[in-house]
Amino acid sequence: MSSAATPGKPVYNVKNPCPARVAVAHDISAADAPKQTRHYELDLGDSGLEYLPGDSLAVQPQNDPELVAQVLQAQGWSGEEVVTHPKTAAPAPLAQALLEGCLITSAEPKLLEAIVRKSGEGHPHAALLLPENKAALQQHLYGRDALDLLQENPALRFEPQEFISLLKKLNIRLYSISSSQRENPRSVHLTIATVRYQSHGRSRSGVCSTFLAERIEVGRSVVPVFVNSGKGFRLPEPDEETPIIMVGPGTGIAPFRAFLQERRATAARGRAWLFFGEVSERSCFFYREEFEQHLRDGSLHQLTTAWSRDQAQKIYVQHRMLEQGAQLWQWLQQGAIVYVCGDASRMAADVDAALHQIVAQHGGMDAESAAAWMQNLRDAKRYRRDVY
Repeated sequence: MSSAATPGKPVYNVKNPCPARVAVAHDISAADAPKQTRHYELDLGDSGLEYLPGDSLAVQPQNDPELVAQVLQAQGWSGEEVVTHPKTAAPAPLAQALLEGCLITSAEPKLLEAIVRKSGEGHPHAALLLPENKAALQQHLYGRDALDLLQENPALRFEPQEFISLLKKLNIRLYSISSSQRENPRSVHLTIATVRYQSHGRSRSGVCSTFLAERIEVGRSVVPVFVNSGKGFRLPEPDEETPIIMVGPGTGIAPFRAFLQERRATAARGRAWLFFGEVSERSCFFYREEFEQHLRDGSLHQLTTAWSRDQAQKIYVQHRMLEQGAQLWQWLQQGAIVYVCGDASRMAADVDAALHQIVAQHGGMDAESAAAWMQNLRDAKRYRRDVY
């Protein structure tokens, strides 16, 4: 099975997505968890769409209709004004173009430039557009969206097509696939945290995560999808003895759920060790029963968990790795491949630092030698990351 094109089967991509019906959608976090995490299953039917563990699924979302309505109201538009749809290049009502084709959940410099230009001299944010103030501009726009800029300049008016031209296209969102097609031949699974937050006095939400969580009807809604190949994030061949170490806190668990299903389906021989972490064992132990079954059937050999808020001191996956450093070093010496999936800004850096420390401490190396050893691990493609 391959995510590459197969002769005689349709090729799905951004211009020709596969329509997949949402068959299952439910929470896998408790109601009192700090954020909602959901499990989705999309029915592929007879589409012929194929994927492999390590691939991502591209989902084409739509904007929140309420946010679209607020943008229209801010400019006094009805939404029926005809514009060129940014995705299809065909004439379309303005409301439809904003809903389907425009990124309105971020504030773009191009839009602010147009506002300053239309306002004439003396606009309070004109100085932000100077080249030397690039950092200040980014800071000002951070956490704002197109509606903020319109509401902050209520007297300013754009022509509908002019406004559309100042916005970026609403692009696809990529999610690590959390199923093996060997075990789920006609469906693809996703594990997604619903993004909701407050910024500048307004409630905000992630475009795609809330599109799926709030505006799809299970059993009826169809979403456009296609596969994005994860060639650099593949399992070793099942008949190999190569051990694997998987580090996937939060929704970073997604590809490793797929890995474990694939290992079971192929009777993979190498040992597997999973590090998983979240806020609380009680509210956020995603797929617990499945992982316990993998331990019983031998597709998973070791499971190490970290619950950051279940004790006074915050414990994350990198802390558990350091605690298990001697055994991790043994696995690395035996040819283990390390996979890391999840947050790039903090988790991936912390895990990388922990690996360096483990190599230095248990390999008897100084910092420079440990860094060289880790570089060799990368060069040998035994350190694979899917971070975002």
